[in-house]
Amino acid sequence: MQNENGENVDLYVPRKCSYTHRLVGAKDHSAVQINVGNVDPVTGVFTGDYTPYCLGGYIRFKSEGDMALTTLVKENDATTLAPEVASEE
Repeated sequence: MQNENGENVDLYVPRKCSYTHRLVGAKDHSAVQINVGNVDPVTGVFTGDYTPYCLGGYIRFKSEGDMALTTLVKENDATTLAPEVASEE
């Protein structure tokens, strides 16, 4: 909920799984948020920025966390991968 100034005033804003788009509940202790660093496509050096991905416990329980993270990174931008990984695609 927002006030007249456009600021969030909610006490709790739930996260969403980046892969399944399910809400991650407050009691989902197996959910993780992973920050993947962005690299410069020319030099391959870390730029200091990152892209956060949230994976719910449901995906991790099914042992599909690695596949989900790889899919999300490839969909987002190939330049977030290391240059040698991006060239394999």
